[in-house]
Amino acid sequence: MEHISIASLGEEIKARTIIVNGLSKSHSMTGWRIGYAAGNDGIIKAMTNIQSHSTSNPNSIAQKAAVEALTGPQDFISVMIKEFDVRRRYLVEELNKIDGMSCIMPTGAFYAFPNTSNIYGRKFSGREISSSSDLALYLLEEANVALVPGAAFGDDNYLRISYATSLDTIKTGVARIKEAIAKLEV
Repeated sequence: MEHISIASLGEEIKARTIIVNGLSKSHSMTGWRIGYAAGNDGIIKAMTNIQSHSTSNPNSIAQKAAVEALTGPQDFISVMIKEFDVRRRYLVEELNKIDGMSCIMPTGAFYAFPNTSNIYGRKFSGREISSSSDLALYLLEEANVALVPGAAFGDDNYLRISYATSLDTIKTGVARIKEAIAKLEV
């Protein structure tokens, strides 16, 4: 599905639109904590005045890197998109092969959210897995795989798994998850 910016629908709506964005995901600048806003001069000036009193500013290197990221060659983005798609498809396909997990294909960012509720109630060494936090801790301790419990995102039936890493790392992680889940007693 093609994205259509609301600001492109006409001059009146463009004048009322504020775009707030960052470079963490679009340009792989995670951790640089740099973003931008675009809109009506008066609103941007007011936002700048408020922001200057409430947060610190990004360092000069991050600012220069952001300018280059936005104005320099953009051909690497299509390469990144293709690579993330390969990782995403592999991860979801493999998660759906694990007993007790089901995962729909994500359409944004670089996280998969497998439903793990069918694993709850299983045990390992007498310890019952009854929540996403229990399962995340079990996978960290047993499989050396770090992921985030779905409870942190409002749904305890899921885990959040990032695929913003190499395909080899994803393959290793999924194999470890599969092996650890297979050890659980029903």
